[in-house]
Order: sequence, then structure tokens, then C-alpha cells
Amino acid sequence: MESTDTNIVGTRAVASSIFRNVERREWVLWSSAVVITLVLTMGLVSFLVPSPHMTRFETEGLRIVGVVRGLICLVLLFDIYVVYQQLQICRIRRQLVEREEMFRLISENAADMIAVVDANGNRLYNSPAYASVLGYKLSDLQNTTAFEQIHPEDRDRVQEAADETLRGGVGRRIEYRMRHKDGSWRVLESTANAILHLDGKVEKLVIVNRDITDRRRLEDQFRQAQKMEAVGRLSGGIAHDFNNLLGVIIGYTEILQEQLGTTEPFADSLQEIFKAGNRASSLTRQLLAFSRQQVLEPKVLELNAVITETEKMLERIIGEDIELSTILDSSLGRIKADKGQIEQVLLNLCVNARDAMPDGGKLAIETKNFEMDGNAVRGYSYPVKTGAYVLLTVSDSGIGMDSATQAHIFEPFFTTKGEGQGTGLGLATVYGIVKQSGGYIDVVSEPGNGAAFKIYLPRVAEEINQDRPIAKAIPSLQRRETILVVEDEASLRKLTCSILQRLGYTVLEAGSATEAMNVSQQLKGEIHLLLTDIVMPGMNGRELVKQLAVVRPSMRVVYMSGYTGQSIGCSESFAPDAHFLPKPFTREALGEKLREALMMELVQESFSASSPTALERNK
Repeated sequence: MESTDTNIVGTRAVASSIFRNVERREWVLWSSAVVITLVLTMGLVSFLVPSPHMTRFETEGLRIVGVVRGLICLVLLFDIYVVYQQLQICRIRRQLVEREEMFRLISENAADMIAVVDANGNRLYNSPAYASVLGYKLSDLQNTTAFEQIHPEDRDRVQEAADETLRGGVGRRIEYRMRHKDGSWRVLESTANAILHLDGKVEKLVIVNRDITDRRRLEDQFRQAQKMEAVGRLSGGIAHDFNNLLGVIIGYTEILQEQLGTTEPFADSLQEIFKAGNRASSLTRQLLAFSRQQVLEPKVLELNAVITETEKMLERIIGEDIELSTILDSSLGRIKADKGQIEQVLLNLCVNARDAMPDGGKLAIETKNFEMDGNAVRGYSYPVKTGAYVLLTVSDSGIGMDSATQAHIFEPFFTTKGEGQGTGLGLATVYGIVKQSGGYIDVVSEPGNGAAFKIYLPRVAEEINQDRPIAKAIPSLQRRETILVVEDEASLRKLTCSILQRLGYTVLEAGSATEAMNVSQQLKGEIHLLLTDIVMPGMNGRELVKQLAVVRPSMRVVYMSGYTGQSIGCSESFAPDAHFLPKPFTREALGEKLREALMMELVQESFSASSPTALERNK
């Protein structure tokens, strides 16, 4: 701060010295002209005084000739001086014009707004940047004070800073809001410097304002992203552990139901436990979707077909008092995403729209192709990749939202509904699914004018994958295969092995990838299927599959997890032909998935160690 003040004082001293030198040189020139004029006058007078030693005739003749010659010399001398004087004046004026032009170029082309005000706050000068930044013409500001466009909540703080500068002669940097001509507010960073009179009093203030609205918006976006990431990591970790516990609860509940039957007194209680476990499982899936840590099964999809298939269900959910319309582009490109998750996005957005229209209204679902070019990217305050996208827009005629609400709508557990009317995870789930699918989501809304959610999903040129047939379960007596179960959670591993043994399988178990490698080395017989968790301490499930596939190429594989974890990556997904069992799972889902995998192609053909991982395909 002291260095800055010293530079300012030094600059003012240099400028003052330059103008004093220019003024001094002009006074010297004009003084010289006066002196030369006096010399000429005295010369002429000297020619008119006669010499006492000359005759009258000689005197008159010499006087005439001398007068003429003297006058000629004096006139020439005066002309030379006048030319010299004019050249000096022209040079000084040219220097002043050049300096004035330089300062004009600086003030007119500076991105910052420069203003000069007097001690009372009246504007003396405003740079043209006011027109480009705030939309005001210079004539709009001429008869206004420096405080009229400042936000009412910030005026006292700005006045305090101005008074401090007037008293001490040293300004400080502050931030405040100033009204744009269109009525919006811009955030400015302002610095004031005092111009002192010869008596040391502050005569004027030079104010430099910089528009930092976009910077503040980016900083807010960054802080929001950090907060969402932190909450996502927390919720993902909790959901992972909770999924394992739910798997144990749901599994043993099914075993008890099977043993006790439906006529026992506790049958209804067991059924309620089973239902509660499934509801809790749905909640954890939403948490994982928000945290972008769920495992996806992406396939090439026709978005229009997905919308058409779910349209009837959506009509039943939103009710008869809401008119649902679809505007689907017939030339719409294809996307690569998890079909179930896209259906979840549509469901959540439509339910959110329904709740925003308690008295009925209109709900529209629209699709079209969209090219995200450089100009479109600049319209967003967060990083967006250019390229080809499919744009899905879900708009309603509901109550709308203000900007304060829009800033929080994608946060988990944030809701504007009454207590007990919502979990606050609907839009957070949408946000997580869209981001994990490589897309972007934006919302446009105003109070009383409804809301429009715009989802941009990357467009792909791949062909649609044909769904593979799902194997039907066969009686347990036909199940004689050997299955290796790899799960680091002991209680869930014990339950899974118990279920598989009840289904007739020969079961081997391991609590880690290293232990599974040892079991495989010690076993001389065949392992027909590997059922492995993905996220485990040390070696993860993928690495285990790669190593075992070398020595057991005919072994089938089923992955199980509800959480990708940070070691795999938040955008983890599986190849379309991979077998995956989401946690928590029921006994029926486990049995069907195993039979499906055992009756399909070998693991080397469906997901070989040499093929690129899904994460590499997404790069």
C-alpha cells in the first residue's frame, strides 16, 4: 500500500513538473520577444541622434543609409526570432496534443470505468467504458451524482470509503453493486485516488471501477461445485456402507419368510421389514445418483423412444388436471446412457413439475439436436465442452422460482415443499445422473412464469445395441456349478454364500482379491463363475478379473456393487455386455443374474482383460 501511494505521488509530481516547465518556457519566449522589441526601439532611436563631429550633409546621408541598413537588419532579426518562437510554440502544442491523444486513447479503450468527481461527489468526467459495461450514455450521467446508481444497501459503505479518502487523501479498494441501465445489478471493484490542491486539500477523486460480476459468478459456481462434491463424497460413502447393511437385512428377511411361511404370526412384520428395506434401498440409489458414484450400464439409445415408452406412466403420475405434450424431433440423434437412469430423470422432472402446478397446468417434453459452439459456451458461467448434443427440455407453467431458490435446487435434501412432503433428492438425483452421463443441466425460471429444465446429453454416432436375451431361472436341482464369492463385508459375504448354497451351488468364498487369487491357485477343479465386489481394499474387482482370466479363461464373471468409489472414478460405467448386480439385491435377483451369466458367452468374449475399460471408452 505504501509503495502504491509513493508511485501515485511520484506520478503527480512528474506531471506537475512537466506542465510547470511548459509554462516557464512560454514565459521565456514571450519575455524574449519583449526584450527584442525594446532593443529594436532603442536602435531606431540611436539612428535619430546626430554626431557633433559631422557636417550636416554627411550626417544626413549617413543617417539615411544607416537607418535603412539598421532597419533591414533589425527586421530580419525580428523575423528570425518570430519564426523561431512560432516553431517552439508549435512543438510545445504538438507535444500537448500527443499527450492529450495518448490519454484519450487510454481512457476510451480501457476496459475499466474511469470517473473523476469533485469533493461533493458531482461527476466531472466519465470514460466511455460506462456505456459498454453499464449501458449508460455519457449524457445519462452528466446530471447525476456518483451515488445514484449504487445499490441502496451499499451506499453507506461507499460513502464511508469516499469520506475516508477525502480526509486522509488515500483511497482503499471496495466492492459494491451498481445498477445497469436494464435494471440488473453488476458487482464492481472500485479504487479511489485523491487529487490534492496546492494547499494540500483534496480537490478531486479519480475513481477506477472494474466489473467483476462474471468473476464473482464463477467463484460462486466453484464454491457450489466444491460443496456438491464434498456432500457427494459423504453421501456416496454412507450409501455404500448402508447398502451392505441393507443387503444383509433384506436377505435374512427373505430367508425367514421362506422358513416361516405366510401363516405365521410374524409374517406381516417380516413383510414390512422387507418393504422398508426396499424403500431404504431406493433412497441410497438416489444418494449414489447425486454423488455420481453409482455404476451405470450405458447403451446407445433413441431418446424419443424412451420418452414414448414412459409417456403413459408419466400421464398417470402427473394426474388428469395437467396437460402433457411431447414435441419430439424426428431427426434426433442417439445418446449413450443408462436407460433406467434416463427414465428416472424424466420421472423426477415431471413429478417436480406436477408439484409446481397444484391447480393444474401444462407440461411439455421437447427434444432436438443442438450444436454447442463457442458462442453458446460463452453463455454459461461453468465450463462446457463444445460439440454435438441432444437437448431434452422439460417445461411447465407452474409457480416458477426466484434466483435464490435456483441456486440451491440441485443440492441434496433441499426442498420448498412442506415437512414430510418430499425427500429433497429428486432434482439432486437428476443432476447426478446427467453429470455422470457426461451431460449438462440448466434451468430457466421466473416467479409466476413456470420453469424449463434443459438437459444436454452428448450425441453419438454408434448404432443401437441389441438387448441380449435374459436367461430364465431353472430348478435348483440343476445348479451344480462352482461359484467363487469375493466380498470384503463379512456379514454380506456370509449371507450371499448361504443363499447360493440353498440354490444348490458349490460355493467358495474370499474376503479380498488376494485371498481369491490364493483360493483359485489351490483349487484344481473348475470355477464356473466369479461373483465379485468392485470396490475392495487393495486390488479391486476389475483387476482381479483380469488376473484370473489369464489362468481361467472359461470363467464367467458377475460384478456386484452399488458404488464405484473414488479409486475407480466417479464416471465409472460398464460395457453393454458386462454382467452387473446392483446392491442391495434380493435372492431372486441374485439367482436370475447368475443363471443369465452362466448361460451367456465366456468372460474373455464379453469383457476380456485386453479390451478397453468403460472408463477408457468414455475419455
